[in-house]
Formats: sequence, structure tokens, C-alpha cells
Amino acid sequence: MTTKANTFLQRATGWFGGLSGKAVDVLPVRVGGTEYRRSSSTPASVLGFDQALLWVVVALLAWGLIMVYSASIAMPDNPRFANYASTHFLTRHAMYLVVGFVVALLAFQVPMALWERAAPWLFVVALLLLIAVLIPGVGKVVNGARRWLSIGPVSFQPSELAKFAVLIYAADYMVRKMEVKERFFRAVLPMGAAVAIVGVLLLAEPDMGAFMVVAVIAMGILFLGGVNARMFFLIAGILVSAFALMIASSPWRRERVFAYLDPFSEEHALGKGYQLSHSLIAIGRGEVFGVGLGGSVEKLHWLPEAHTDFLLAVIGEEFGLVGVLTLLLLFLWMTRRIMHIGRQAIALDRVFAGLVAQGVAIWIGFQAFINMGVNLGALPTKGLTLPLMSFGGSAILMNLVALAVVLRVDYENKHLMRGGRV
Repeated sequence: MTTKANTFLQRATGWFGGLSGKAVDVLPVRVGGTEYRRSSSTPASVLGFDQALLWVVVALLAWGLIMVYSASIAMPDNPRFANYASTHFLTRHAMYLVVGFVVALLAFQVPMALWERAAPWLFVVALLLLIAVLIPGVGKVVNGARRWLSIGPVSFQPSELAKFAVLIYAADYMVRKMEVKERFFRAVLPMGAAVAIVGVLLLAEPDMGAFMVVAVIAMGILFLGGVNARMFFLIAGILVSAFALMIASSPWRRERVFAYLDPFSEEHALGKGYQLSHSLIAIGRGEVFGVGLGGSVEKLHWLPEAHTDFLLAVIGEEFGLVGVLTLLLLFLWMTRRIMHIGRQAIALDRVFAGLVAQGVAIWIGFQAFINMGVNLGALPTKGLTLPLMSFGGSAILMNLVALAVVLRVDYENKHLMRGGRV
């Protein structure tokens, strides 16, 4: 066959195979019997990192900054915040974003191999901070909960670090226990004990919402790491039973559940169902296209915590169904994209990096799901912020660090696909 014929055959193969001369996301690797092939939803680029993911994160952060300002602009009219300027929460949130970007940039520089070596130590640091926050005089009490450590003019919430620390530790743990992952006492029980210790410390604050997120992250990584399905469902059953017992044994938690079932009843409308009822009123007022940016009425001292836990309600009122669906789609796309980066890392035989990325997807996706469900009345009221958007320095900081680690995983994936080393 002539040289020209060979060239024509190669071009024809590229045309019919959908491949171009550029490098593409083709991974001739089989993991657990599953072959990872090129997906049309993934750009055929192996340079740098996932810029589409970065821009979606930036868009959510920018939208969140605008909505925090919109939701908090009237708060100085409240005697509790009389000494605050109308831009107080805007400037603080912007400061948190700047600090978060700087720390995230530093986190991106850390190789995944170093994160793997540091995993046990990071977990220990998180435990020490969770203990420190419970010490009278050290931990800061807000609304009856001791969850913050005062660091100069700012406060830090150790439970946010605990989510990230458990994620990194669980991924490292599964890599180390890969050979015995089918054995309950050698693989699952020690990890369960570690999560239980974190849970006891979180419930002492109390912060049941953070414990739920930590438990789901650990469970998800165990499942994705290949733990036997029977053991996984056993763990799930134990956790569900534990949460049900905690709710049943706590009068104020029971009241929240009953209020969720009928928030507009005479008994609950001015009590435990107050936030939910006004959240539903705000979203109902928004209808399809919303009342316009800044036009929310519920944020004018009717809806408590409008700039934190119930930011979605203000978005629903000002941007309507279109805004809520847009936000939902952005979080769905981002979660799916991060899961793909994790699968790609595992296909490249980088199990720790892959589990870390997938753990971040579980964290962001689950917390967003809970927050949206609470705002829409689909789930009982729980104090979890909307990732990347709600006001809160610790949450924003750790969200950005986690996403920087995901981008690092993607960067190393693409570096390996170009023939480099990490």
C-alpha cells in the first residue's frame, strides 16, 4: 500500500471514529469491568484544567455575592443589626471570597500525593479543633450553638474543616484497605468508628446537619471504593436508625419535623414552621419570572437567615421558577462534571485522587440538595448553607479549597494523558 493510501485510510478512520488530530479523552483502561470511552459531553482537551468547571464556580460565586447583598441590604433596620452598614454583609462576603481564592490557589499547588500523605494528620487537626470549640471560653456561642472559634475579627467553623478532613481521610483509608475491603471488621468498622467520633463532637455543638454531610461523604467514598453492597446497606441502615433515634429523643428536633409536615398550621406558623412558611411564601411570590432583583418583600425582616440558610428563597422570589431551575441545573452540571473527573482519575489508576474528587461531588451535591429541599419545603428545616453562595466565611473557604483540589486532580489527569509524570 502506498504512502498516500495509508494517509487516506488514517483520515477516513478519524472521520468515521469521530476523532481529530488533537489529543482526546480516550482512556484504554478497564476498571472493575467498565471501559471508559470518550464521551461527547466532555471537551477533547488535555491541556491545563477544566476551564468550564472553573467558570461555573465563578458564576455561582458572583451570583451568590449579589444575592447576599440583596438579601441583607435591609438588615440594619433591625435593632439587632442597627450598628451595621447596609453593605456590611456584602463587604465581609467579598473579603471571604478574596481569602478563599488565595487559599484555593495555594491548595491547587499541592500535589495529590502530598494530600494523601497528610490525610491522617489533617483528620487529627480537625478532631482537635472540634474538641477546642466545645471548651467554654474558647468556642463562640451563637443562638445557643457552640460552633465557632474566634480568630481575631473573624470566626472559623471547625465543622467545615471536618467535612474536608473526613473526605481526604476516607479516600486515603480506602486506598490503604483496598485488599481487605470485603471484610467488615478490618475495612468498614474502623472507618465507622472514626466517623462516629466526629459525629459525637458535632452533635455536642450541636450541629446535626454537618454530621449528616460528614456521614454521607464517608458512606459515599466507602461505596465508590468498592465496599461490599451488603455492608454498605448495613451501614446505611445503622445511620438512618441513628438519625431517627436522635430526632425521636430530641423534643425540638421532633417539633421541626412536625412543623415541616404542616408549616402553616396555627400551632407551627409562628414557631418551628415560621422560617419554612415564609420561605414558601417568598418562592410563591416569585411565580415564573420573579419580582426582579432587589424586589423581595420577605427579606424585609419576615424571613430569618435570608442571607444564609434561606438564600434560595430570596432567589426564588426575585428570579422566580426560572432562577431556581437555572441554579438547580448549574449544581447538577457541576456535580456530574466533578464525578467525571474522579472516574477519569480512577481509570488512570489514581484511586486516591479519584475518590477525593468524587467525594467533593457528593459533598457539594448532597449539601445543595438538602438546602434546596429545605427551602422548597420538601425536607425538614436543617441549618445547612447553599454551597458557594450563602453568606459564611468558613463554608466558602472550604468549598473553594475542595474545588481547587478537584481542579488539581483534573490538572494531573491531563498531565498524565500528555505523557508527563506527577
